[in-house]
Amino acid sequence: MHFTLQQLKLFESVYRNGSYTHAAKELHLTQPAVSIQIKRLEAQVDLPLFEQVGKKIFPTAAGKAVYQACVDILGRVAELKRLVEEMKGEVKGPLELSVVTTAKYFMPHLLGHFLQDYPDVEPKLRFTNRARVVERLMNNEDDFVVMGQIPDDKNLETHPFLENILGVVAPPGHPLVGKKKVRLQDLVKERFIEREEGSGTRLVFDGLLEKNGLKIVPYMELGSSEAIKQAVMAGLGLAVLSLHSLRLEQAAGKLVVLNVTGFPLKRRWYAVYLKGKRLSLVARTFLDYILAESHQLLDMRQEPS
Repeated sequence: MHFTLQQLKLFESVYRNGSYTHAAKELHLTQPAVSIQIKRLEAQVDLPLFEQVGKKIFPTAAGKAVYQACVDILGRVAELKRLVEEMKGEVKGPLELSVVTTAKYFMPHLLGHFLQDYPDVEPKLRFTNRARVVERLMNNEDDFVVMGQIPDDKNLETHPFLENILGVVAPPGHPLVGKKKVRLQDLVKERFIEREEGSGTRLVFDGLLEKNGLKIVPYMELGSSEAIKQAVMAGLGLAVLSLHSLRLEQAAGKLVVLNVTGFPLKRRWYAVYLKGKRLSLVARTFLDYILAESHQLLDMRQEPS
């Protein structure tokens, strides 16, 4: 077989995305260009690799076999590239990170500062929900992941690097704004907008309520901090959010952090990877960077009203 690494990369992307169009977009190519290369790879194998059912494509038995070999080959090539770069002592090449969605308010800033010092690093930063981040962590799909709530697993290497401060937020005209030491018992009488079950912020808040013998039924459940902020600003209810996500809204006077007994809740952000994993030079350098510099670059000092 005389296939090329480019064909394997294209095939891996089509297989993973389940779409020629999405693969083309991911790799900055046209859809016809991707289709042509996959057809050439099928000609080398002499078997179809995908079959179309309705508007969807599915891998054939041959496609599944090629995918497993493809992942192995591309992984070995990537490892060889990392080894060569480390031998040269150069901090350059790919950096694969997955982070929970709330971290989008600070991870791009940390990464941007890092790239000023190491412009040859090629970052790929994925924002997704906690469940997907945990899945990628356990499958060893990234150099490391960033999350606030760590899975209960002894086979993880964890590095705390930044405070994650949670507060109760309300629109400026809410009756609780300006009150001192609002009790949890009074707070739970309010309507609450919450993230979906399993999110780190919700786990922390639910844990605090349970500890105090309290419980709430969310008025609404939304899939992102951004959607929750909009709902709170619209007067639909209160919410518990990371103060990292509130800079613009607080500065504009559109959201207020309430003075609630037991708040702010101070947790940590963690860089996490599997024990025994050998980090690349790029990943080790970035990890060392955020451990040393994140608290200075992102000094969070918001106080409740």
